[in-house]
Amino acid sequence: MSKPRGTSRSWKERQERDPYVQMARRDGWRSRAVYKLLQIDENERLLKKDMVVVDLGAAPGGWSQYVTEKLNGNVRIVAVDLLPMDVLPSVEFIQGDFTEEDVLESIRDATGGARVDLVLSDMAPNISGQRAVDQPRSMHLAELAMDLCREVLKEGGDFVCKLFQGEGIDAYIAEAKKAFERVKVLKPKASRPGSREVYLVARNYRL
Repeated sequence: MSKPRGTSRSWKERQERDPYVQMARRDGWRSRAVYKLLQIDENERLLKKDMVVVDLGAAPGGWSQYVTEKLNGNVRIVAVDLLPMDVLPSVEFIQGDFTEEDVLESIRDATGGARVDLVLSDMAPNISGQRAVDQPRSMHLAELAMDLCREVLKEGGDFVCKLFQGEGIDAYIAEAKKAFERVKVLKPKASRPGSREVYLVARNYRL
């Protein structure tokens, strides 16, 4: 997941004051982002034992960590990222670009060729600070995640995807409604109030 541009003192100071950063350290989570998925899951009850999950943009592993701990390891998770990620139980990590055929084939191999129950995407582009640049990049990532759903998600499966409010989001939501029975857009409390970040939660995929 991307970080704000630069590593300025003000950003570091905000991180240190952030209650979710402090909670993540206290509770042993890899990132504050885990609370976003936790809050979405509390609202939507996404997770079930023995499910198969693909986690896109997984590093440093907070979402995969939450899923495996919530399900006591009774889950198979395929985590994918361009960046390296430390080992987690019940998680097979694939480092690479999931849009490339060899990485996609590795995902299929990791799931035994079967379609999966849940696709998670917390991907975001490297932020430039220019909305005219950042918004198309973020929508492109979301579109790639939707493309992967068409490749690997089973009928009745679910999809959670980070979006940023702005140009392209309405068309994306409309497209999701064609493919899923129920679609919501949520802003978890852990998502910073000033951020345009929201999460699409799409349930019951129709092949």
